[in-house]
Amino acid sequence: MAEWRDVSGYVYQVSDEGQVRNTHTNKILQPVKMKNGRLHVTLSSDGFQRKCTVHSLVAAAFLGMRGPGQEAAHKDGDYTHNHASNLEYLTRQENQKRFVMRSGGYSVHLTKRVQTADGLRYCAVAQSANGRVKPDVVLVSGKEERHPEGAYYLEWREHNKRVRLSVGKDAADASGRRQRKEAELHALNNGVAVVPEIGDNGHRSVAAAVAEYLEETKLSKKPKTFAAYGTALAYFVDCCPKLYLQDIERKDLLKFCAFLRDEKQQAPRSVYNKFENLMTFLKANGIRGLVNKNDWPRFVEEEPEVYEKEELDTLFAKCSSDERLWYEFFLMTGMREQEVMHTYWTDVNLTSHAVRVSHKPDLGWTPKAYKEREIPIPAKLVKSLKALKAKSDKTCSLVFPTTGCNPKLDFLDCLKAVAERAELNPDGFWLHKFRATFATWSLWAGVDLRTVQQWLGHSDMESTMRYLKPSRSQQVREKVNEIFA
Repeated sequence: MAEWRDVSGYVYQVSDEGQVRNTHTNKILQPVKMKNGRLHVTLSSDGFQRKCTVHSLVAAAFLGMRGPGQEAAHKDGDYTHNHASNLEYLTRQENQKRFVMRSGGYSVHLTKRVQTADGLRYCAVAQSANGRVKPDVVLVSGKEERHPEGAYYLEWREHNKRVRLSVGKDAADASGRRQRKEAELHALNNGVAVVPEIGDNGHRSVAAAVAEYLEETKLSKKPKTFAAYGTALAYFVDCCPKLYLQDIERKDLLKFCAFLRDEKQQAPRSVYNKFENLMTFLKANGIRGLVNKNDWPRFVEEEPEVYEKEELDTLFAKCSSDERLWYEFFLMTGMREQEVMHTYWTDVNLTSHAVRVSHKPDLGWTPKAYKEREIPIPAKLVKSLKALKAKSDKTCSLVFPTTGCNPKLDFLDCLKAVAERAELNPDGFWLHKFRATFATWSLWAGVDLRTVQQWLGHSDMESTMRYLKPSRSQQVREKVNEIFA
């Protein structure tokens, strides 16, 4: 007879046979199979729903608390067999090792990235009767096709994630590397230390160098910077046919630009940024001088867009009191979105009419270029901030928090919504445009360039000068009329 125990925090019970029921209705829930083969049920509480795997509910009720780093595992490998006697707690490494040994060991597949009628695809290689790889022959929709273009790739899975490694264009070499990689994974799974593979000439593979560089970048750079490098280098690994880092040539870099432009449909500025990230990666690995200045991708340096006073009046007329203060703060401080999100009341000096951009170690946030700065604010904004502070939650240090006192993340979405209410084009409104407007209006008003640079937190004068939009004021028009009178 099944034994039933309560599910902590819910009006449900779970049996030692792997069934879950609602104690109010006594109805047994029908589990749903996930993509990984495990079963889950949906539990409801106070209007909220949560998906829970059946085996984890059984383990928590009948095996007790998990130890640090442990997870519930099926002894026989059958993810649908959730009887308490078939479950145990193992570490992730122990569970992964059991899975690999049960499935017959690691399997490393050899594919080739080729151009097909459906676009670029990773196709399985064709093999002859003796098991050797047929050079440049792949299986497309089950049929053999000859494709001399493209590079070979090894594919395997680690912790349910697919890993790909480019292994060059030579079929025999790629086949040999597949066998070595499979042996390496089997050795690691059995606890045997393996020295990372290095080429016959002592060179590292492109994929290994990228992985190492990104690991260092993650430790030393901000998440946004790390994500940008990760995307750029993933694209390069995707398009570069070279196996070893030292084999990269000028034409590989030019092909990368074409790949971004033609296949990834990247804008010219995005192509330039990703190419710059790639060059930084190569420089960090001691590779220089492959391209000259004329090889770098180019883009048109567009004139900065600023808000016209008329459209801001229309926008603010449709804002609530909170929304108006948000966007006046952006406009009158010139601060970046992340800086506004992480502004504390201790950064706002209502007496001296100034706001500081400062490091927030408790939130794990630092200003761009790691520079703190102070910005003067007008009396109009000070008055609004005083009113906000008087009614704000005294236990929350953020100026613009969410209900749970977390940094507000949806300033842009709210701005687009206000623009729609004002019957303005939402595509013409974004947060950085407030910063450009602040800089341009300050320069038009006669504030010197060095001071505006300090207010904006720019590292160089050139960045600030990009905001120097030509003035179209009445005074300028009068001077032009005088010149050509």
